[in-house]
Amino acid sequence: MAVRRSFAFTCTVLVVLWLLVAIACVQIPPHTFWPAAFGALTLPIALGLNLAFVFYWLLRNWRLAVLPLLVAVLTWPHFQRGLALHPWRTVEATSTPDNQVQVLSANVRIFNVYPQLRDPDLASSRNMVQWLAESSADIICLQEFYNEPRNMRSRDGNVFRTVEQIGRKAGRHAFVSKSLTNSAGAEFGIAIFSRYPILHRGTISFGKLTQNHAMFADLRLPGGDTIRVYNFHLQSMSMEEKDIVQSYSSKSGFEQKSRGLLRRFKRGMIARSVQIDTLVRRFERCRYPILLCADLNDLPYSYSYDQLADHFQNAWATVGTGVGSTYNGRLPFIRIDNQFASSRWTIEECQVHREIPYSDHFPTTAIYDLKARSKGD
Repeated sequence: MAVRRSFAFTCTVLVVLWLLVAIACVQIPPHTFWPAAFGALTLPIALGLNLAFVFYWLLRNWRLAVLPLLVAVLTWPHFQRGLALHPWRTVEATSTPDNQVQVLSANVRIFNVYPQLRDPDLASSRNMVQWLAESSADIICLQEFYNEPRNMRSRDGNVFRTVEQIGRKAGRHAFVSKSLTNSAGAEFGIAIFSRYPILHRGTISFGKLTQNHAMFADLRLPGGDTIRVYNFHLQSMSMEEKDIVQSYSSKSGFEQKSRGLLRRFKRGMIARSVQIDTLVRRFERCRYPILLCADLNDLPYSYSYDQLADHFQNAWATVGTGVGSTYNGRLPFIRIDNQFASSRWTIEECQVHREIPYSDHFPTTAIYDLKARSKGD
């Protein structure tokens, strides 16, 4: 019995050490030491095992449960990143219309304009645009945006005149940051739509070798406050879902696909770490309350997410329940689409719209209340 207990406690200590190393790996920029990013991906396993040892020792010897229990308490914010739990949360209705903001964020996959994405009668494209246009959201941030201007001839009618439908016709101001305009005049990029006046706007480049970039807009709320909204799309994994599935479905698939997938994963992690460092420097200079909407192309246990979580509240981790997966595909439990808010915001609600299946990403909405400015601000 003593030998078994000693072995179990040794395993507990090793898991605690593993957990601490994994947390340290999350904070290391992949562009300075890329192997750390793979160590960071083991963090949810270490968190789960540590929690299992808490229950094990509570049943066996409560005194020995102190170590994993203390570690679980200290690392609870990291646990919440992947599995949000708020059993005792209560919502106080203290907001007023002048300081409450509803934000919608979605990667719309260029509204399925490409032939391989289309369905009969462009049903998914029409439904997606209509849902966005009719949304009650005050601010809409879209990634992988697509628009056909009025002066562009189109055999698809008005389906892809998305700026007009989501913007002017829906009573919203529009700001489109274009990464590409093709030979026919169609626009690709990211976009912000707002029911509030846009006072100032801008684009943040990630360099000439990528079309991924960021944009921001300063908005004037009815109560007179100015806020800044950032919308960005970080570097893609450049990995096909079918290749990932094949890599773990069989031994031959693993041998054929794994090396290529790892190389692309490594390149993506390095690029995203450089991009997020560029953005964080910009965030730190902003004097307004900030809201962020993003397709991070990264998991909650990554350097990119960690840098944002160090500066902002994540909407889902703060008020959501469960994993909050936003990827609409065969890979489960993937949350790569996120909203964040600076400290002057109270997050009231966050929702993943799994009932909107028109893209490979599910949209998210969140409701924020802007706190009154304190004397020190």
